[in-house]
Amino acid sequence: MFGRHKPEVLVVGAGPVGLATALALARSGIAVRVVDAAWRPAGQSYALALHPASLALLDGMGLAGRVLDRAVHVRRIGFFDRDGRRVSLPLHGLNQDFSFVAVLPQARLERLLEEALRESGVEVQWSHRAAGFEQDGEQVRVRLDRLVKESVGYSVAHTEWVVAGSKHLEVPFVVGADGHRSLVRRALGIDFPEVGEPQHFGLYEFKTDADLEGELRVVFNETDTDVLWPLPDGWCRWSFELPGSEIPEEAREKSRLAVTIGTDRYPVLEPGRLGELLAARAPWFEGSIDEIRWRMAVRFERRLATAFGRGRVWLAGDAAHLHHPAGNQSMNVGLREGCELAAILAGVLRRGEPLDRLERFDAERAVEWRRLFQLGGGLTPAASADPWLAGHASRLLSSIPVSGSDLDALVERLGFESV
Repeated sequence: MFGRHKPEVLVVGAGPVGLATALALARSGIAVRVVDAAWRPAGQSYALALHPASLALLDGMGLAGRVLDRAVHVRRIGFFDRDGRRVSLPLHGLNQDFSFVAVLPQARLERLLEEALRESGVEVQWSHRAAGFEQDGEQVRVRLDRLVKESVGYSVAHTEWVVAGSKHLEVPFVVGADGHRSLVRRALGIDFPEVGEPQHFGLYEFKTDADLEGELRVVFNETDTDVLWPLPDGWCRWSFELPGSEIPEEAREKSRLAVTIGTDRYPVLEPGRLGELLAARAPWFEGSIDEIRWRMAVRFERRLATAFGRGRVWLAGDAAHLHHPAGNQSMNVGLREGCELAAILAGVLRRGEPLDRLERFDAERAVEWRRLFQLGGGLTPAASADPWLAGHASRLLSSIPVSGSDLDALVERLGFESV
C-alpha cells in the first residue's frame, strides 16, 4: 500500500512547499515519500507569485523554464491610493537571472512540481493522513491512515471521509508541510499563537481588457490594503481588504475543484460588489469586468510557531507561519525553508553531519519571521523616502513580493531602513 522502498524522509503535505522539499530530497539521492490527506491537488488557492529567490531555487531543479512558460513577469510594483499612482518601484538588479516576480496560479506550480517528482520516481500518496508520531532514538514511528469516501445517512445521504486502514512506518526524519492546521505541528505540541490581528479579504479573479503592463499594483487607502495582480491570458486578481468583517476561520480552505466559489453567506462575494469596491478604492481602474471565474471571502490569520521542529520532525511553510497574502511570503519563504531542510537532512543522512544544524535552522527561521511580522522592529524612513509612502511604512514589508536580501535591497531603494 505504501510502496516497496523504505523512505528515509516522510514529507507530510503535497502543496508547493512539500512537493519542492520532496523534489530537493529526491535530487539529493534521498529516499522520500510524500503523503497528503486530500484526495487531489487544490484547484484554486491563494498564493500566485514566485519571488526571484524562488525562481533561482526552481532553476536549480531544472524547472524554471517550465514554470515561466506561461507566467506573467512582474518587473515593477506600483503603489497607489484611490487617486492613482504615487510611487513606482522597479525590480531590476535583484537577481542575475531572475530580476522579476513570476505570476501563475499555485495549482499550475503544484502540477509542475508533482510531474517533476514523478519523473524522479516518487508518487504522491493522496488520501493518506499522517495521524500520529512517536520519536524513538534515530527513528520516527508514524501512523498513516488511508482515507476513503463513504456514504452515510438515512433520510438525507451524504459522504464522509473514513479510515479504511492504517499502517505504521518508521523513518529517520519527518518534514511537516501540511498547512496552517498542521497535524505534524500539533503532534509535536508546538504552539501557533497569533502575532497580529486577523485580516479579511474579498478575492475576485476576472477577465479584463486592462493593460497592466506587467505591474503589481498595491493600493494603500486609509484603513485597507488592496492588491491588483496581472494573471496569464488576460485575467487579473483583485484582493480587497475588508476591515471589520467577521469571516470564520474555516473560510480559509482551498478549493479542490476549479470552480467559481460564492454564496449568499458572505455579501461581499456578490458580483456587483466588485464594481462598488473598485469605484470606492480604485476609480482609476478602467479595465472591463468580463467573466468572473473565482470569488471568495477569506480570513487570513497572522501566526508564528514557537519552534520550527524538534528532534527529527521539522516544519516548513504554512505549518509554521501565516502571513499577509500581498507579498506571498509565506509560500516563498516556505519553499526556501523546505529546500534548506532537504540540504541539511541530506548532509546528516549521507555525510554524517551533526543534527545541531537543525537547531541553527530553527533560530534563523525565528529571526527572519520576527522581522517579517515586525515584532520588535520595523522600517524607518530616511530623508529620501517619499512622504506619502512613509506614512504607510508599517505596511511595506508585507506588501513587497520578495524576501531575504532582495527585500533588503528594495526597502533601501525606497528610502527606508530596518530598525
